[in-house]
Amino acid sequence: MLGGRVSVLGVAITDAMQADALRLFERLMLAEDRRTRVVFFANAHTLNLAWEDRSYRTVLNSADYVFGDGTGVRWAARLRGVRLRDNVNGTDAVPTLLGQPLPGGGRYFLLGARPDAITAAAAQAQQLFPDWQLVGHHHGYLEPALTSQVIEQINASRPHLLLVGMGNPLQERWLMAARAQLKVPLCMGTGGLFEYWAGNLDRAPAWLRRRGLEWLHILRRQPHKLRRYGLGNPMFLSRMLRERLQLP
Repeated sequence: MLGGRVSVLGVAITDAMQADALRLFERLMLAEDRRTRVVFFANAHTLNLAWEDRSYRTVLNSADYVFGDGTGVRWAARLRGVRLRDNVNGTDAVPTLLGQPLPGGGRYFLLGARPDAITAAAAQAQQLFPDWQLVGHHHGYLEPALTSQVIEQINASRPHLLLVGMGNPLQERWLMAARAQLKVPLCMGTGGLFEYWAGNLDRAPAWLRRRGLEWLHILRRQPHKLRRYGLGNPMFLSRMLRERLQLP
C-alpha cells in the first residue's frame, strides 16, 4: 500500500516500499483503460534542477508518480516530518520489475543512450530478463523529425513498458511532451540504467549503497560529475534546510 506524498524542494514525492511500488507498476501496465502513466525517480540532483527551473519542476509534478531516490531525498523528507519507507530508485526497481513475469507476457521498449550503448544494453537486457519480450530499442539523440518516427515505432510495437534513459532533465521533458502521442500503459525515466546494462558503468558495493554513499563510487568512476556532487550536494543540503525554516 502506498503512503501519501511529501513536497521536497517543490516536488511531490510518493512514499512507498519498493514492493508496493512494484505491485503498482504491474497494475498500471495491465490497466484496461490503456491510459499512459508516467513515473519518475528523483534524486538530489534532479531536485536541485527543479529548484532552479520552475518549468522543470512543473514537468516533474505532472507525472503520475515521483519516487525519492537516495539518502538526500530521505533526509529532506524527514525535515518535512515524513520518514520515507524505502529508497525507490530506478536502478534497482526496474531490474526487479523485469525479473518477474507479467501475467500474459510483458513487452518493453528501450529509448535512450548512444547508438552503441543502447544496442549493447538491449542485448544484455534480453539475457537478463528472459520472461519479458524486448520489442524494440532506439538511441536517445532525437531531432524533432525523428521523434515522430520513434513514437510511431514505439506504438507499433505495443509495449507494456517504455524505459527512457536520457538523463535529467531531458528524459522527463521528452516523456511529458510525447505523452499525449504515446500508447504505452507505463513509461519511466531511468537515467543511466542503460549504461550499466551496456557495461559502461558498474554499481557501487552494497555496503556503500546501504550507507547512502553511492555517489562517492559514481564520482570515482565519473570524475566529470565533480560539480554535480561536490557543489550539488551541499547546495541541496542548504536548500532543504532553507525549505524547513520556511515551514509554519
